[in-house]
Amino acid sequence: MVISNSKPHIESKHWTGKVTGESNALDLEEGVFTWDDPRKIAESLKRSADNSKRRKSSPFRSAMSMLVFYINRAGKNLPEDRRQLLENVKIELRKLYGKN
Repeated sequence: MVISNSKPHIESKHWTGKVTGESNALDLEEGVFTWDDPRKIAESLKRSADNSKRRKSSPFRSAMSMLVFYINRAGKNLPEDRRQLLENVKIELRKLYGKN
C-alpha cells in the first residue's frame, strides 16, 4: 500500500479555482468582500497581509492583489455599486500603507 503525503489535487475547470485552492494567497476573514464599509475591508486585508507567513511580496502588494483578484474573478457579475465600493477599498488600502 502506498500512502502519499502530497496535497490532494483540486479539480477545477477554471484557473481561479486552482489559485484559490493551492496558492500562497492570504488567509482572509470569512465574508470580507461582502462587507459594506471600504475602510473595514481594507483594514481586514491589511491585517491578513501583515500577518501572513505565506506571502511572497510586500504586504501592500499582497493585499491589493487579493482585492484585484476578487474584482476580476467576479467580472461582469459584479454590480456597478459593488464594484465602486471595492474600488474605494483600493483607496483605503493605499492610505493605510501610506501609498498616496
